[in-house]
Amino acid sequence: MTHHGRDDEEPEGPTGRFADDLIGLDPHDPEVQAFAAHLDRMERSQSRATVEGMLQGVGEFAQSANRTGGGRRLLAVSVVTLILVGVALTIWNALGFVLAVFFG
Repeated sequence: MTHHGRDDEEPEGPTGRFADDLIGLDPHDPEVQAFAAHLDRMERSQSRATVEGMLQGVGEFAQSANRTGGGRRLLAVSVVTLILVGVALTIWNALGFVLAVFFG
């Protein structure tokens, strides 16, 4: 029977971009994978001055709101509700102005 490694050999550590931050952690653990994804989001620097960048920010907000619970989820739902109410009022006022100009 062939033995490919010594018994006192330490297992290989994590590889990749966040190897230094994940030393001593199991790379197959879901919490460690979530932490690595968090580090990736923190280091990503994309322009928010484009439509794609802004939509990506909205997507990240929605994913974060879905992962959280309790008071933070209630706060996220409240923020989204206030934004939608503001958009609805703006559309209502614009529609009223347009109708007043054409028929007034």
